[in-house]
Amino acid sequence: MTSFDGLQPDGTYRQLRFTPPPGSTEFLLIRHGESERARPGEPFPVADGRADPALAPEGAVQAEQVAARLASGKPIDAIYVTSLRRTAQTAAPLAGRLGLVPIVERDLREVGLGHWEGGTYRRMVAENGPLAQRMWAEERWDVIPGAEPAQELTARVRGAVERMAAAHPDQRLAVFIHGGIIGQILALATGSRPFAFVNADNGSISELVVHGGRWTVRRFNDTSHLDKTVISS
Repeated sequence: MTSFDGLQPDGTYRQLRFTPPPGSTEFLLIRHGESERARPGEPFPVADGRADPALAPEGAVQAEQVAARLASGKPIDAIYVTSLRRTAQTAAPLAGRLGLVPIVERDLREVGLGHWEGGTYRRMVAENGPLAQRMWAEERWDVIPGAEPAQELTARVRGAVERMAAAHPDQRLAVFIHGGIIGQILALATGSRPFAFVNADNGSISELVVHGGRWTVRRFNDTSHLDKTVISS
């Protein structure tokens, strides 16, 4: 992925910093800020077949911290969000600072959780019953009744990344998405276990460089910009 021409004037070869190759696309994968708490008997509204909570107050703080970090760094050419409002709300502070209008990429919406939508997933995982244990052991969302099949998830996520890369050669994108989707993208990039990267923190930044069929992971779960009291609350 990088230039290997490290030849120096004195005839030695030095180690070079990574340089994205010509035509590649840099993806900053930002997990949305913390969303509203799930309350028994009060399911989240559903949009586009997925639970659609708003950001919690902690998530709004994280969104501002993400914006402060990215607005002061390397230029960003486009901002992407999903069809779920917590990503748009997290992206809004950065979009305002940069004067960019976020683009909606529906195929990066969160994993479909079937019967566990609406906030039920949080309760089922917290209770750690047999089905939740099986989900973690087998590393498959579709263990959940009615959940999105693994093959369909893989196809839509890969297709979205490939489309975005084709549309933005030599550009840097801020992509506000979901924990399950970050995990899926990085598993595809590395050939890892399916759930190896599913635990990105809210407001974290991961980084991917796409050049043709080569996907290179540059960073995972960078939270150095976040207030640690907000992360742990």
